[in-house]
Amino acid sequence: MSRMFILSAALSVALSHLTWGQNCSDHCKACGGPENNQCLQCQTGFILHDNLCVDIDECGTDLDQCPHNTYCFNTRGSYECKGCDKACVGCMGGGAARCKKCAPGYRSSGLRCMDVDECGEEVLACAGLNVFCVNTEGSFQCQCAEGFTRREQNCERQQTSASAEKGLFDDIQEDELMVLQQMFFGVVLCALATLAAKGDLVFTSIFMGAAAAMAGYWLSDKSDRLIDTFMKGR
Repeated sequence: MSRMFILSAALSVALSHLTWGQNCSDHCKACGGPENNQCLQCQTGFILHDNLCVDIDECGTDLDQCPHNTYCFNTRGSYECKGCDKACVGCMGGGAARCKKCAPGYRSSGLRCMDVDECGEEVLACAGLNVFCVNTEGSFQCQCAEGFTRREQNCERQQTSASAEKGLFDDIQEDELMVLQQMFFGVVLCALATLAAKGDLVFTSIFMGAAAAMAGYWLSDKSDRLIDTFMKGR
C-alpha cells in the first residue's frame, strides 16, 4: 500500500512539471518548461534531439511525395513541390542548371539546358519557298513572307479583291471625267496663249489650232447631248 502511494505521488509530481502545448516554445507539443531545450514531444514535421525540436528535411530523407517534373522544397515543419524549369525533364531544384535531363528543343551546354536555335542550324528548319524561320523558346515557327498566306503546307501569294485592283480613275463618273478633260485643255490653252502673246508665230499657230479643236469638240459634244435628249423625249 505504501509502495502504491509513493508511485502515485511521484507521478503527480512529474505531471505537475509536464506542460502540454501551453507555454511551450515553438514547435514543442509537450514540454517541461517554456525554454527551447525543455521540449518533451515535438509537433509534426520536427524531431526531438537533446530536448530540442529540430526541423525534419523531408527533401533529404525521401519523405516527400512530389510528382514527376517537380522538385521538393523544404519549409519549416513541412515541404513544397515546385515545378521544374521548362528546359528540364525532371530536376533536382529550380533553374535550367538543375535539370536531370534536357527537354526537347534544349541541349546541355555548360552544365545548363540551353535553347536550341533551330533557325540557325545547318539543316533547313522551314522547307519551301516564301517562308522564313522564327526561333522560339524550346521550339521554332515557320511563317509566310509578307504578301503570302499559308494554304496547307505551302505559302501562296495573297489574292487581292476586285475592289483593291481598281485603278485610280475606275470609279470616276462621266461628268467628272468631262470636267477633268476641260480643265486639262484649259491649262494647255493658257500655256499656248502665254507663248503666243510673246509674238512667237509657231506657238501662235498652235494656240489657234488648239482653240479651234477645243471649240469643235465642245460643239460636237453639245450636239450629241441635244440629239440624245431629243431621241429620249420621243
